[in-house]
Amino acid sequence: MTQQEIIASLPSHLRQFVKVQDYNMYTPRDHAVWRFLLLALADHLAEHAHPVYLEGLRKTGISLDHIPSIDEMNQCLEKIGWQAVVVDGFIPPAIFMEFQARKILVIALDMRAVDHMLYTPAPDIVHESAGHAPFIVDVDYAEFLQRFGEIGMKALSTASDYAVYEAIRELSIVKENIRSTEADISKAEAALNAALEANAAEAPSEASLLSRLHWWTVEYGLVGELDDYKIYGAGLLSSLGEGVNCLDDARVRKLPLTVDAINTAYDITREQPQLFVTKSCKHLTQVLEAFADGMAFRQGGAGSLRKAINCKTVSTAVYNSGLQVSGKWVKGLTDAMDNLIYIGTEGPTQLAWGNRELHGHGTDYHAAGFGSPVGNIKDLPRCLSDYTMDELKSAGIRVGERVVLDFVSGVHVEGVLDHVERRNHKNILMSFSQCRVTGPMKASGENGDLLFDPSWGQYDMAVGENITSVYGGTADKDRYRLYQQPSASQTQRPSYTPEEQQVFALYQSLRDQRAAGSVTDSWIAEFQARLANFPKEWLLRFECLELAQAPELVQSLTSQLHAMRELSPEHKKLIDTGLARLH
Repeated sequence: MTQQEIIASLPSHLRQFVKVQDYNMYTPRDHAVWRFLLLALADHLAEHAHPVYLEGLRKTGISLDHIPSIDEMNQCLEKIGWQAVVVDGFIPPAIFMEFQARKILVIALDMRAVDHMLYTPAPDIVHESAGHAPFIVDVDYAEFLQRFGEIGMKALSTASDYAVYEAIRELSIVKENIRSTEADISKAEAALNAALEANAAEAPSEASLLSRLHWWTVEYGLVGELDDYKIYGAGLLSSLGEGVNCLDDARVRKLPLTVDAINTAYDITREQPQLFVTKSCKHLTQVLEAFADGMAFRQGGAGSLRKAINCKTVSTAVYNSGLQVSGKWVKGLTDAMDNLIYIGTEGPTQLAWGNRELHGHGTDYHAAGFGSPVGNIKDLPRCLSDYTMDELKSAGIRVGERVVLDFVSGVHVEGVLDHVERRNHKNILMSFSQCRVTGPMKASGENGDLLFDPSWGQYDMAVGENITSVYGGTADKDRYRLYQQPSASQTQRPSYTPEEQQVFALYQSLRDQRAAGSVTDSWIAEFQARLANFPKEWLLRFECLELAQAPELVQSLTSQLHAMRELSPEHKKLIDTGLARLH
């Protein structure tokens, strides 16, 4: 499938985040940066990465020589049941997880700048493709990654979680933009620090804890034994700096991976002081499932709804009848045994079944919120959802007539039954007019609280004896979108100066000569003379050195590179890495 065909196949709430890769946007210098990094990484990782890594590069359509084409990658990925799309930098975590659940790799569109080769604050195509893609050729790892997406997209998150995401995205864009000033960076860093402080003041959400597990496995994981391990985490696989430093056991502690890793926070701005070692890819899935067993989507009940209420964001509660209610939860009344008896949302709410919005029950209709009992009816031996229409009539519950429903909990519903919505042979929703709903009588003998008044209009009552699941986000994501459009902050792509265009032409000339196999020492000598106008272009000189044969040319280029090592610690690291590979 082409990029356009894959995009067209996506649901609309995901489609809005996907871009089309314009391969012409990458400059000849971008390709040179890719080539330098991938050759250096492959040289290092041949010994230190899990053996599947180099095989995975080949099988996922990733060349060491040039930035990958997403169309070419997809031709390879479809053979193993995956796809890839490109996006603009960071996308909301829940959206990222949903792509992963669909077996779609999300790959950042941009290529890191030559000034950020060792570390880029923004997601880029090196990290996303060369870091994440190779290991999905391992069946167990691919299943783990997909399962992580399925679980991650159900995690409950807070408003402050999203604020941190937005602040990280903004800072990454500002830092990667070569035109940003120190003032721009300081402002973005201050905004991130404020968001992090606000987030740290709260108990970590499911999404926050799961992000830690993702960090210590998918991004920074090691596999094997504590004293004999290999790299598989994408953050380490795509970093010339940390991918080497992590091997120093005196510098970086190695811990066995358990679900307790969620208690270890991480700092994206510095190298990690500890890493976790998993036994195998199957072990990864075991740890993930251990965490999932405690999540609200598996637990259900009052405790899960309280989590959702505390998050103060939109989430979905599922009745045992299958009815899904999506909104911002504010009410969860319980009995003495902590069983839910009445639940309620405020603001736009959606009713759905099977992840499809019920006709007429979208956020426009339920704009002010939704509330409904949970539990069984007195003297009815089964859940109300399980009764046929004839059985309901026998129990005195008839459409078009006044109906009284007294719940075991003490909740009282009385009104004219107008309609019964059924799905899969179950009653999931009953609609009443002239309806009054009251809570259980109070211990003092006073009447229960008024939960719905006839003057408020039609009353729609969810049917079900318990809440089986509570999860983050909405049921029908296309009809009730939490992310109406990608973040307002967009990656700023530079317009290049005439001098930069001249540099790019030199990179392209060298690339063409190398591809044609027509590079000679005399051509390099002439080319080197043209570099005099660009004294900081170390990478061009390195590519010349790769091809030079004559001792005097090798000595001249090597001397220039040694002098350029002093430009910065980053230059020293990169040039030393390159020279070590050549020797």
